[in-house]
Amino acid sequence: MTAAVAIRVEDPPRSAFPGLDIDEEAFARDLQALRTEMESSLGPEDLAHFRKIERWGRVCSVLGYATAWLAPNPVSALLIAQGNTARWTMMAHHVTHRGYDRVPGMPEHRTGRAFASGWRRFLDWPDWIHPEAWKHEHNALHHGRTGEMADPDLVEENTGFLRSSRMPMLAKYAVVAFFACTWKLTYYAPNTFLEWRRAERRRAGEKDDGSNLRLVTAFNPLTADGRAFWWTCILPYVGLRFVLLPALFAPLGAWAVLSVFANSVLAELLTNLQSFVLIAPNHAGDDLYRFHDRAKNNAEFCVRQVIGSVNYATGNDGVDFLHGWLNYQIEHHIWPSLPMSKYQQVQPRVKALCEKHGVPYVQEGVFRRVKKLVDIMVGRGSMRTVSPPGGA
Repeated sequence: MTAAVAIRVEDPPRSAFPGLDIDEEAFARDLQALRTEMESSLGPEDLAHFRKIERWGRVCSVLGYATAWLAPNPVSALLIAQGNTARWTMMAHHVTHRGYDRVPGMPEHRTGRAFASGWRRFLDWPDWIHPEAWKHEHNALHHGRTGEMADPDLVEENTGFLRSSRMPMLAKYAVVAFFACTWKLTYYAPNTFLEWRRAERRRAGEKDDGSNLRLVTAFNPLTADGRAFWWTCILPYVGLRFVLLPALFAPLGAWAVLSVFANSVLAELLTNLQSFVLIAPNHAGDDLYRFHDRAKNNAEFCVRQVIGSVNYATGNDGVDFLHGWLNYQIEHHIWPSLPMSKYQQVQPRVKALCEKHGVPYVQEGVFRRVKKLVDIMVGRGSMRTVSPPGGA
């Protein structure tokens, strides 16, 4: 008698991500419930936390400049650099995402609409990066198209020239080091500015072939974009940081002015290096994903924010302050409009939800992530890719 052979018919995969068995809709529902809980608990403690972190950044800046006139020294430069980073990655980053718009008692100038607007730009966030350009390039494009070709901050794509170059590996590392020490001026300021100008032209009904997005265009004073970039980004910051602030120490003598200038330059290099180490690895590594197409729905979009982002060490204000609050990148990309304090509260629960639903949750020390970032930049590693159905 012939034995019956049982044939098991496989169910079609539920997930849009090959190799991952994820019920995106169930995951999204759990996330939405958690978001509702966090938003309903906004209160005075979130305002107090914001003011504390803002105060820490200001204290760093004050102590840095209070000692910068004595002599060129790394301590003053580090304090100034930390103050600069705090204004960008903690204050400007979260406020422009409207993370504090619904916090009771938050002053108007600390809301997304008014922060760094008009003359307050030089009080709230004096930087190479234009606030309106940042809102468009980072808040709209990067967060809306994370890991896609349309993401202006997709490291693997942006460093394609370096990855494919035949130059010696040592020379590639030197290129990475150069950009790490200068990237606010050589990458972020021009990239955000040109993306913003491109969007403005589209809104005005002008044709745009995208050629204006070559970063060198921003530094060419013979072009309209170049002149605007110099007048609105480079010259104001240079005048404030490297001319006006050192000049304020003139009553203390020429040595004081020279020392403040030298410490300001060193602080600029350190701010660039620190922010590069904290920001650039957030979406780069051979264990993170990039995507060829847009997410089909919100549920898939939520999963993408997790598997295309990485967290660092988390848990308390001291650790988070030194990480520029960029150590909660997964939670921030799921809910960019939450206050900093809420990311601390919600991070363990998001991680638990990811474990429950089988969503890869990557959390690793920042310096390990820098190694993976550099491997991507020089071509020693590649991102994981989710291709469109039927695509390569």
